[in-house]
Amino acid sequence: MLLRIVGWLLIIEALFLIVPTITCIYYHEQDWIPFASTAVLTLCAGLLLAFRSRPTSQSMGKRDGYLLTALVWIVFSFFGLIPFLFCTQPLNYSDAFFEAISGFTTTGATVITNVDNMSHGIHIWRAMMQWIGGMGIILFTLAVIPMLNHSGGIQMFNAEVTGITHDKISPRISQTAKILWLIYLSLTLTLILLLWAGPMGLFDSICHAFGTISTGGYSSHADGIIGWYDSVYVKVVIIIFMFIGGVNFTLIYKCVRGKWRELWKNEVLRAYISIIAIMLLFFIVSIVFGGKTENWESVTIDPLFQVVSTITSTGFTAIDFSEWGPFVLSLTFVMMFFGACAGSTTGGAKIDRILYLFKNANNEIYRCVYPNAIKSVKLNGRAVNPDLVTKVIAFLCIYMLLIVVGGALISACGVPIIDAFFSSFSCITNVGFGAGITGYGHSFSMLPDTAKWILSLLMLTGRLEIFTIMVLFTPAFWRR
Repeated sequence: MLLRIVGWLLIIEALFLIVPTITCIYYHEQDWIPFASTAVLTLCAGLLLAFRSRPTSQSMGKRDGYLLTALVWIVFSFFGLIPFLFCTQPLNYSDAFFEAISGFTTTGATVITNVDNMSHGIHIWRAMMQWIGGMGIILFTLAVIPMLNHSGGIQMFNAEVTGITHDKISPRISQTAKILWLIYLSLTLTLILLLWAGPMGLFDSICHAFGTISTGGYSSHADGIIGWYDSVYVKVVIIIFMFIGGVNFTLIYKCVRGKWRELWKNEVLRAYISIIAIMLLFFIVSIVFGGKTENWESVTIDPLFQVVSTITSTGFTAIDFSEWGPFVLSLTFVMMFFGACAGSTTGGAKIDRILYLFKNANNEIYRCVYPNAIKSVKLNGRAVNPDLVTKVIAFLCIYMLLIVVGGALISACGVPIIDAFFSSFSCITNVGFGAGITGYGHSFSMLPDTAKWILSLLMLTGRLEIFTIMVLFTPAFWRR
């Protein structure tokens, strides 16, 4: 059954590969050959798995859902990297896999140093990878293959969708997936039109819209979206849609249905807005007292752009924000770890979990004074199951441990220790920022190949929120 579903997914990926193929043909670029060849290869592999597999059962359990989710993301990346190997500006295998997994996980870390020299087909494929990965490969499949509604769809939905709990909009999981993807598509089309109405051409509008709403952060220019288009209009539009990308899409659906009161009732959304406001104030103070004020944009639009880009894990940069001082850099670390709302396209630990942690810590401090008191963690007016709180604490502990282990392993590859730990932190939170040798104006191509494979695993682990990957390494998972 797993092989059959993977086959269907590869057929879908082959259809997506037609878009960069047509793009290359339109712009008279030779890269249409590797894209067309990859599409044919992917289609053949998909057809072979989908129609030659003979499943012994039509149902899937929880373990099958975990295995399939992890397998699909890896398989998609392995086929998605092929065009990078044979394009006119080819990458080696390690770089190609890093670029593909970074795209699909919406991390936005890149190994391409000459982005402006890449073909239009490569640009649109990079944009499409992060757009597909933003809402989720499995979620897209649930939307277009209704049969999965009866064969483990809920297990796959829970294994891929970010967050602690997963609210279904419709009783049927396939219908929920369709609604979420319809909202996602509508927001994308709206953003394309708004960017196109400004200084951007249609092609750049599509690429940057895909990178914004998916909170991926790939740009079609080496100078980035702000360096190339120094436009207040572009900055404001991108800020708004990065913010929307960080909101739980279930809340957006309720808003579309006219349930506006649900927005402000939601504690997580209020915390999200409050954190952005507080961080913006700190950024402005740091910029002013650091003497970095150049014009009105430098103390309003630019810091807001950087705050929203960081907390939503988009990874766009207004300028080299490290010049704003060490205090700003330390706040950037905090926002990278926090992330935005669960159920969004963003990375990080998610604000929901941070609220659980603080509320539980507050209860424990209270019980130090009143040992017999019984207090439960409440979110949005509802008491939370203690088992869920325990799972959140375990998640955050493992999250921190993986950052440390990842940083240590990368430093063992000869990378400077600060760069190693920052790269580990940046990739597991799916932000994609670099520091030092991978920092502003540079790329992750400076890292050894071994470090790139470690970071690739961290990106996938962060996107699937740890447990989906970690469970595969436990012996109990493989026992009958």
